[in-house]
Amino acid sequence: MSKRDYYEVLGVSRSASADELKKSYRKLALKNHPDRNPGDKAAEERFKEISSAYETLSDPQRRAQYDQFGHAADNMGGGGGNPFAGGGGGFGDVFGDVFSEFFGGSPRRSSRGEQGADLSYNLELTFEQAAFGYSTELEIPRLDLCGSCGGTGARTSRDVEICPTCSGSGQQRIQQGFFSVATTCSQCQGRGKIIRVPCTKCHGRGRVNVRKKLKVDIPAGIDTGARVKLSGEGEAGTNGGPSGSLYLMIHVAEHPIFEREGYDVYCRVPISISQATLGTELEIPTLDGRARLNIPQGTQNDRTFRLKNKGIARLQRSGKGDMYVRIIVEIPTNLNRRQKELMEEFSSVTGDYNSPMKKSFMDKLKEFIS
Repeated sequence: MSKRDYYEVLGVSRSASADELKKSYRKLALKNHPDRNPGDKAAEERFKEISSAYETLSDPQRRAQYDQFGHAADNMGGGGGNPFAGGGGGFGDVFGDVFSEFFGGSPRRSSRGEQGADLSYNLELTFEQAAFGYSTELEIPRLDLCGSCGGTGARTSRDVEICPTCSGSGQQRIQQGFFSVATTCSQCQGRGKIIRVPCTKCHGRGRVNVRKKLKVDIPAGIDTGARVKLSGEGEAGTNGGPSGSLYLMIHVAEHPIFEREGYDVYCRVPISISQATLGTELEIPTLDGRARLNIPQGTQNDRTFRLKNKGIARLQRSGKGDMYVRIIVEIPTNLNRRQKELMEEFSSVTGDYNSPMKKSFMDKLKEFIS
């Protein structure tokens, strides 16, 4: 019996793209798979024919030979090799897609334990707690190993047996014609064991909901957006797998006086015109307590003073940042009549010599408009 044209087998034109070939093959392979047509020899033969056609046409080199020599190219070797080897979007890849759609999963699942899920917890700190470090106890809801069965899910060790279908591997092999594929064991769902009598506490799950108390130490210098990882403090794994991790998501509350940039601290301090003019000594707040700051005569608005090592501890490093005090010269409001008279008198006796910034600006202005 002569072979049908491969393009005719797949129901595509000779100019069909690789995507069109793949789409047609997947549709026909699913329709004619022997497991969907038990005992139908005609369907099995069509499945083999479809697979053979796609094996050739999905390989650019073999397709070119087929286009030139027809079925005689089947004996030329071309790409050759294992048709299930995959690579480059060829036959192996699309067969994997068909397998997944038909069996509802990947052929590579095993009976190995799965790691537990990672958890996250939003932790809000005060400005000072973040600056100096903080220790606290948290209560975290999570899935933990059942204390009654130790995570086996069985009432006793005698109630667990090796799965007779997969012999404990968690997989079973299906043979259809020249196909031999592995899939998750349908009897044990990949666990490799069968629980005959489930644990009465966890009902066979091996894990229970708990609220775990944890003592945590937050390092000094941490800031908003940082994550603290606690390995093994997430949910318990299944089938003997490791536990996940717990991530503390840090948020630092705003401070009524201080602002932070990196490890430096900024503070705005208002003073009166007379204090700025005559000079004064201020008592200002710092993270370490109060400090004395000398304000010299003639201090201008927005002048910034630096206090070394009065900032925040550097995270996991030695030393601290600095503190910057920004002076805000406050203009008086709601003056009474006497205060206004004194200000007018002061203004009348004040010359350009007492306002060098004003004099400089006026000189530049004259040059600009002249």
